[in-house]
Amino acid sequence: MNDLGITVKKDEDFAEWYIQVVLKSNLLDYAPMKGFIVLKPYGYAIWEGIRGVADKRFKETGHHNAFLPTLIPESLLSKEAEHFEGFKPEVFWVTHAGNDELGERLALRPTSETLAYEIFSRWIRSYRDLPLKINFWNTALRAEIKSTKPLIRTSEFLWQEGHTVHASKEEAEQEAMLMLSIYREIMEEYLAIPVIAGYKSEREKFVGADYTLTLEALMPDGKALQMGTSHNLGQNFSKPFSIKFLDKDGKEQYAWQTSWGISWRLIGAMVMVHGDDKGLVLPPRIAPIQIVIVPIFYGDETKDSVIEKCKNLYAMLRDRFRVHLDDREEYTPGYKFNDWELKGIPLRVEIGPRDVKQGKVVLARRDDGKKVSVGDEELLDAVTNMLEDIQRSLYTRASEFLKSHTFSAFSYDEFKERVEHGFVRAYWCGSQECELRIKEETGADIRVIPFNVNDTDMGGEGMEEQGIDRDGDMICIYCSRNAEKIAYFARAY
Repeated sequence: MNDLGITVKKDEDFAEWYIQVVLKSNLLDYAPMKGFIVLKPYGYAIWEGIRGVADKRFKETGHHNAFLPTLIPESLLSKEAEHFEGFKPEVFWVTHAGNDELGERLALRPTSETLAYEIFSRWIRSYRDLPLKINFWNTALRAEIKSTKPLIRTSEFLWQEGHTVHASKEEAEQEAMLMLSIYREIMEEYLAIPVIAGYKSEREKFVGADYTLTLEALMPDGKALQMGTSHNLGQNFSKPFSIKFLDKDGKEQYAWQTSWGISWRLIGAMVMVHGDDKGLVLPPRIAPIQIVIVPIFYGDETKDSVIEKCKNLYAMLRDRFRVHLDDREEYTPGYKFNDWELKGIPLRVEIGPRDVKQGKVVLARRDDGKKVSVGDEELLDAVTNMLEDIQRSLYTRASEFLKSHTFSAFSYDEFKERVEHGFVRAYWCGSQECELRIKEETGADIRVIPFNVNDTDMGGEGMEEQGIDRDGDMICIYCSRNAEKIAYFARAY
């Protein structure tokens, strides 16, 4: 891929646009093995920002980080056969140590439930050992060979997986909902991506869970992206793995469990939702560099004064913001502008000889390209306010897109037409047969069943205002039988 900027428009060839942005902005590169990528320092810095926010919230709510091995014995996986069956087609197997064949195959971790829970069964004896709240920052490996997309679907990915053990069903339910709320906070307040919260259908839930909670976002091409999930596992793992404890009355009880996770696909979602024809557009709260200072001078007679002001400004800003001074002399200011726009830096500060004389600087926003000249004495307040406004504007723009691409359908023909363009809200009878047939015929599945049918999760508008209530006539979009639920359908990554 050449070193030029983005050569296709986002609204004309979204798939090619995405690939160009993630490669040319220096987020990542392809690995020598199909289905794998290399996260470069700039991409990893974004992941560190997401991880830092999440890790802080996890620890504030009583969770502790730990480490697990990558390899899982096949015999251990078979202890929870139904759960493992769902991952079997995606598993990488280790069969040899050097030239010697192993006596038992070892799986490269697709997820850690079976390994963690065998270990938890040794740690827990009494109610005094509960709740156990552990989080792992690690990688998972799943053989995504045929349909790959960098950061969205790869054979190895960075993620976190939380696993908790509780003394009661109620505690587990509260934990699953708590973690979903933390994820939503990260997505909406830091990544500026609005999400719809609710349940997965029985068919789409995590295998082995009593139920799965999900957060779903809509990408600019009309496809849904699962941003994060939280699973109430009930006692479905504690029984096969003998995770038991003595309660306060000295009676032996099986524990209640949850698991939950987010991955680096959040970076891919940010690229898709906020990026434009120039490249990345990063929300200020998560951007590794919030402000870049670019000096503009013409020959040696103006260089010293401009560089001096840039350095003074850098020293003033760096205690409050993540700021970078681009004092490379081998590149022109125009090249630097394009380079930092491609990388999505929220705010650019331009300083030239005239700005030095007038005691001013020029602030250029990445989200809308607008420029404003401000006095030196106003700079701190101006930068603070502008970064917050960029954060709000990105969320508002994404929310407006979600609203305008979420439709209600009352006939199957209407459904098939509208599912081409985004989420479709429709009545559903609850039958897996209808769910499967809709998937086979349209490519759309149930992404989320909202918690409250009177809340669209989009600014508080009721379903009636959105046109979903037609004289109380609730019939399934596919079979026309009485409907039990309202579901959001979409094609998805």
